[in-house]
Amino acid sequence: MTAGVEGKNWPDPWSARVLTLFPEMFPGPLGQSLAGKALEKGIWRLETVDIRDFARDKHRSVDDAPFGGGPGMVMRPDILADTVDHVRKEQAPNGTDRVIYLSPRGRRLDQAMARELAEQNGIILLCGRFEGVDQRALDRREIEEVSVGDFVLSGGETAALVLLDAVVRLLPGVIGEPATLEEESFVHGLLEYSQYTRPQVWEGQEVPEVLTSGHHENIRAWRKAQAEELTKERRPDLWERYLRSAKSRG
Repeated sequence: MTAGVEGKNWPDPWSARVLTLFPEMFPGPLGQSLAGKALEKGIWRLETVDIRDFARDKHRSVDDAPFGGGPGMVMRPDILADTVDHVRKEQAPNGTDRVIYLSPRGRRLDQAMARELAEQNGIILLCGRFEGVDQRALDRREIEEVSVGDFVLSGGETAALVLLDAVVRLLPGVIGEPATLEEESFVHGLLEYSQYTRPQVWEGQEVPEVLTSGHHENIRAWRKAQAEELTKERRPDLWERYLRSAKSRG
């Protein structure tokens, strides 16, 4: 067992199962940097399942024309359900991992959701293609829809990589200095403050004097003010939420 977020005991390792028509897209960029090193160390486990393996004809077809007409094709509910059922039967414990369909219609992925998913045993990600998937598969198998933003991608694989990156970096042992996670955007309801490093003067611009003062309280106050200013300017929606939260705390 490995110590997890806020002292939670984790089964070893946290797992991600990706249901996709393009298993060769994984781990992709996740195989590099911290997530890749964590994968090699066994901190988390990645499994891809080819949806075409559950097709019912020699052509391995997984889609059909939409009822009611319209362009494009729709992924079939029977094939998707068989894929999900197979993975749930094989997983442990007791087939309880959440199944998430990457979709622009879904709940927006945010830092709170990433932490919520990181605190679980693992997840199953369904990557759609074409015009989407038959609604009955989502309903009958209780599949959640999650969006990575208000835009449309060619398929769910890229969105799955984004979600996995956001979650995996929160797993214990992935990032060497856990305190780093507490200074990031969204953790306290604000965007992160601006960062500076050497050289102290570059192209006529000098690092803010407070950061070289060695006065830690002043630095903390400056960083908080910076975070508030940036949030207010760039994300008024977050700023309003932050103000409401601060008011409720008294």
